[in-house]
Amino acid sequence: MKSSTKTISSPPALDRKQDTALKLLVVMARAFNAVTEYVGREDMEQHGITPTEFAILEALYHKGPLLLGEVQRKILVTSGGITYLVDRLVEKGLVKREQCAEDRRARYAVLTPAGQALIKKIFPAHAARIEQAMSGLTQAEQREVTTLLRKLGLAAAGLGPGDEEDDR
Repeated sequence: MKSSTKTISSPPALDRKQDTALKLLVVMARAFNAVTEYVGREDMEQHGITPTEFAILEALYHKGPLLLGEVQRKILVTSGGITYLVDRLVEKGLVKREQCAEDRRARYAVLTPAGQALIKKIFPAHAARIEQAMSGLTQAEQREVTTLLRKLGLAAAGLGPGDEEDDR
């Protein structure tokens, strides 16, 4: 009887550029997870809203009435997703829909007095937790990271599926 030995092969070594990019992605993901874990969902959930519903309330709180498509782009959900989320906020009495005077097909999402009161109550503590979570960096470093991440996001958004960047 022959014994067969399996050779376990290692994945091919990454070149320096790929290794750096992968490390950056892992560090960004871990930092994002740590910050969002610290900021937490508990405060939102104790008020009966999800983090995504909170994002809608926050956008309306800071920007005022928005067309549903504008809300969708601000919080990065699908058009079907925004309809569902706004429906839930309408059912909770936190948001209402208003007809757009210029385009009868378009509708605005508007905070109700109850929605305004809720977000006004919970946003300051939320903002303070975000500030605390970011306190590992100076304000100058926070601005620099913001600039770099915006640049990265815009560059990645400009790539098509399967595009590969040349060395720059």
